[in-house]
Amino acid sequence: MADTKRDPLLDIRDLRIEATAYPPGEPPLTLTIVDGVSLSLERGKVLGLIGESGAGKSTIGLASMGYGRGGVRITGGEVVLNGRDILKGGARSLRRLRGREVCYVAQSAAAAFNPAHRLMDQVVEAAVGHGVASRAEAEKRAIALFRKLSLPDPETIGKRFPHQVSGGQLQRVMTAMALCSEPDLIVFDEPTTALDVTTQIDVLAAIKDAIRDTGVAALYITHDLAVVAQVSDEIMVLRHGKLVEWGDTRQIIHEPRQDYTKALVSVNRIAHEEQRSEKAPLLSIANVTAGYGGGAVRVLKNVSIDIHPGQTLAVVGESGSGKSTLARAITGLLPPMEGSITFAGRKLANRLTDRSRADLRELQMIYQMADVAMNPRQTVGAIIGRPLEFYFGMKGKERDARVAELLDKIEMSKGFAERYPAELSGGQKQRVCIARALAAKPKLIICDEVTSALDPLVANGILKLLLELQSEEDVAYMFITHDLATVKAIADAVVVMYRGEVVRYGPRSKVLTPPFDAYTDLLLSSVPEMEIGWLEKAIEGRRMEAAGN
Repeated sequence: MADTKRDPLLDIRDLRIEATAYPPGEPPLTLTIVDGVSLSLERGKVLGLIGESGAGKSTIGLASMGYGRGGVRITGGEVVLNGRDILKGGARSLRRLRGREVCYVAQSAAAAFNPAHRLMDQVVEAAVGHGVASRAEAEKRAIALFRKLSLPDPETIGKRFPHQVSGGQLQRVMTAMALCSEPDLIVFDEPTTALDVTTQIDVLAAIKDAIRDTGVAALYITHDLAVVAQVSDEIMVLRHGKLVEWGDTRQIIHEPRQDYTKALVSVNRIAHEEQRSEKAPLLSIANVTAGYGGGAVRVLKNVSIDIHPGQTLAVVGESGSGKSTLARAITGLLPPMEGSITFAGRKLANRLTDRSRADLRELQMIYQMADVAMNPRQTVGAIIGRPLEFYFGMKGKERDARVAELLDKIEMSKGFAERYPAELSGGQKQRVCIARALAAKPKLIICDEVTSALDPLVANGILKLLLELQSEEDVAYMFITHDLATVKAIADAVVVMYRGEVVRYGPRSKVLTPPFDAYTDLLLSSVPEMEIGWLEKAIEGRRMEAAGN
């Protein structure tokens, strides 16, 4: 084992990772994903990897386990862990390494757990399988970790199945799973990106405490500088697979040297002037109640809101507050049990299948994960052209001309029409989804967390684009988000939801101005700030409030 006083735990030297793309009608093309990146990490330290989609963050994190995802190949460099180059050890050596010396915490815990097995069986599997501990010892260790990570009922939560805990709880269970085999290194790959701000702060605090108490080293991958500033000792900024800047957290946040880092740190939030409307509501939701299991579980309870033409209503709240369920009720995917929905002066049928083609066309949706919202086997032109064919009967040159117009609207050239989704960046994919929604000439677009998976610069570009399109097309938006900074940037009106009920609703200026109800105050105080030590201050503030001070 390496000398811990002098040698780093992890030493990546001149790493090069490539993949092969197969453009239609062209010879195979070699793409460089990571281009000569080097880094080192000491025991007990946290290195944050930050950059836009496609920067190579996750690829480098997985390479520290000797793994290449999705057909990528590690074609050069060394990955030295505990004093040995793990790339030279072969498949058997890597199997012994993964889950023992290095563990991985994925972005989506829900997708990473096996839904058919209880949590405890999955948490202790690596520790028992690698011979680190007996089953009884591993369970005892897991319960201690559940307690350390502030999970409810630490003695019994392991008996539950993944669907029986919340998203934030499942993320902490995955952190316990990574820590259970007492690894030297953990790779955290966007562990809080999909969480609302109130849950995120708990998970961040739990991760930071666990790292401090166990002495494990960590790579923390994210696109959110405010988050990485809370947990990292050093930050490495990446772009297009290359190193841009690397330094201690304070230097990167307060004294960035490179132009790209400066742009990340000082990203200008959009100043959107709140719009008031005297027009009749475009969408009116009256006393809607909806749920699952034939009404056994009521998720929406007597919800009433209006959206006016050309305006943006932001819907905010923590996971489980009913935001996405409200969108499902509006689109007819979840028929309301009670209440009514009126759109453009006509009452909407509760079920999607009972709605007219005009209803479908005028009410569109843009999803959070652009990757899974597009058919990977279709070109961008075919994806945007589909609603043109379905709603307007456009074909041939007429359709292609309109596709080119829409690509121009989203600031992408007509050459993108021949590309496939896999050949686009995260921001480009989301722009294509916006163009597809616009192709139907809708009156209302429901945007479900459309910027949450994007880095700040790309997200800012998407928000500016949406506002520009709104002024040109007079389209209304219902913007579902857990990012309060996004609300301030784009919303005209805001509705705050908690446990399926509306707790605060009105113009943005009124909703975001004190005095606040307790829940809105909690939401606003949980938004991470790009300030070192903010997390500790926020947690201490919560403790004082809980104590009644």
